[in-house]
Amino acid sequence: MELQRNQSSAVGVKVNMKKKWNVKKVVRLTLTYALLIFVTFLTVGPFLWLLATSLKSGSENIFAYPPQFIPENPTLSNYTQVMDTFPFWRYLGNSVIVSVLTVLLNIVLCSLAAYPLARMNFRGKNLVFLLIISTMMIPFQLLMIPIYLLSLDLGLQNTYAGLVLPHATTAFGIFLMRQAFLTIPYELDESARMDGANAFQIWWKILMPLVKPSVVTLAIFIFVMAWGDFLWPLIITNDQNMYTLPLGVNMLAGSFSSNWRLIAAGSIISILPIILFFVAMQKYFIDGAMKGAVKG
Repeated sequence: MELQRNQSSAVGVKVNMKKKWNVKKVVRLTLTYALLIFVTFLTVGPFLWLLATSLKSGSENIFAYPPQFIPENPTLSNYTQVMDTFPFWRYLGNSVIVSVLTVLLNIVLCSLAAYPLARMNFRGKNLVFLLIISTMMIPFQLLMIPIYLLSLDLGLQNTYAGLVLPHATTAFGIFLMRQAFLTIPYELDESARMDGANAFQIWWKILMPLVKPSVVTLAIFIFVMAWGDFLWPLIITNDQNMYTLPLGVNMLAGSFSSNWRLIAAGSIISILPIILFFVAMQKYFIDGAMKGAVKG
């Protein structure tokens, strides 16, 4: 009898502990999801308000409190008016050309610079890498004046080359590609050399396909940086035909300072390409993040 009582009491204690653990788990999950929903609202809320403002007609109050995220009479007239008033397609084309060229040059040049730092042995390699990384501490604003004077001497004002070349390579890109190349076994290089491949062929045909997630990650970061760059295009261009989309949106805000519907529509147009590019590359971006997080 005493043994049965002990067994039943032990079972009761286990059941109580299990119930308490389940309650704690439910409370923890509830708090976690509540926090995530709150952060999501803080992140997405301004974008939703901007989208709703761009779709509201002139009769609606865009400053209503609390904010009204669903327009009463949705309209696309704000978008058509923006495109008719300003050469937005010209600005959009300039931004696409500058961003795509900047991304391609960064992928090629950063990976070429990272290849010897990761796969070759030479004197001063670590010092060179340290100096490259040290440039990340220098803000671009300190370099704008000498770069601007150099661009004027080379005749790069109001040209795509003047917009692209200052950002053609970055220390962050070299660091990212070097770390990606270090994860590839050196035996692949030795096998390729035995088959007669040179350094360029090893870089292009063996290493680059194996680090595709890192390449896509670099492309996303550079595209977002180049697309949203405002200061350098403002300095290097004085011809409106060479304006990028951020400069066009800034002109829109100056011309329609009282019409926030048109400003919101122009802002949505400038944001959409970044969203579409990230959605298209999201799969490879996540793969690269997971490979960097999992060892082995």
